[in-house]
Amino acid sequence: MAHRALRVIAAAALAASVLTACTTEPAATGGTGGAGKGSSDGKLVLGFAQVGAESGWRTANTKSVREAAEKAGVTLKFSDAQQKQENQIKAIRTFIQQKVDVIAFSPVVESGWDTVLKEAKNAGIPVILTDRAVDSQDTSLYRTFLGSDFVKEGQEAGKWLVKEYEGTSAPVNLVELQGTTGSAPANDRKAGFADAIKGNPKFKVVASQTGDFTRAKGKEVMQAFLKSHQDIDVLYAHNDDMALGAIQAIEEAGKKPGVDIKVISVDGIKDAFVAMREKKINVVVECNPLLGDQLMELAKKVAAGQTVPRRVEVKEGVFPQDQAAAALPGRQY
Repeated sequence: MAHRALRVIAAAALAASVLTACTTEPAATGGTGGAGKGSSDGKLVLGFAQVGAESGWRTANTKSVREAAEKAGVTLKFSDAQQKQENQIKAIRTFIQQKVDVIAFSPVVESGWDTVLKEAKNAGIPVILTDRAVDSQDTSLYRTFLGSDFVKEGQEAGKWLVKEYEGTSAPVNLVELQGTTGSAPANDRKAGFADAIKGNPKFKVVASQTGDFTRAKGKEVMQAFLKSHQDIDVLYAHNDDMALGAIQAIEEAGKKPGVDIKVISVDGIKDAFVAMREKKINVVVECNPLLGDQLMELAKKVAAGQTVPRRVEVKEGVFPQDQAAAALPGRQY
């Protein structure tokens, strides 16, 4: 009987361990320590829910976060949402269950975050927004935002266009490749660009459609634009990957990108600088993805209860075509 009882206990323990393993969130990986609060190794534990890997910019952003966490001695629990909001929400809830010290994430879209952010707040876990913002009216749901001013980026793109065509009164037909529908960079880069050109009636946006920030979709949408509009003068792309895909479509249509159709893009990845050097992109407005070090610094401060700015911006520039060759060797992404 004693042996049977021991077997029952052992079986129950094995079942419990299997159940625990099966309910562990596979998307939230990368950490080596235990739960953040009260962690035995004393390391700060950061749960980071990334948008995905949709572009060269995003890949550089992820690399920056991973490398900075290792350098700063922060245990990183990483999740790739594959551009789906439901995946990010699930990852954030997993981080809450794991009792991490800080949660950081780049929201796929702006809306629909209040419920899960309230759960984090109720659990006493501070939240940092990186790269993209949310449209919540309750700003107490997150401690700070770290990233770029997307409206300003759109304005800089529009300012370049206005200056480029300041000597002509002829109509200028534009097509726009928008980022992921509902995302902060897509909304803001569109708004900023529109604001910069609104006083110039010669500029007309003849088509505007999402390319989901991907090279393949950028090419697909540009092909459709070229079939529908024979008189396109300028392409404004919300990121470099869409611009590079569109360049392929332009070339396949027998036109010269950068000449027959001027190309304005945002981000500043190496491939875009190569395209500028080859005269295929006319200007790139920089959006810096290397946020890792600043994120680790902020995470440590908010975990310690220190006061941090509500918004922390990164330094960025505007690179016209004639600066591409000189700037290319120094690009880190």
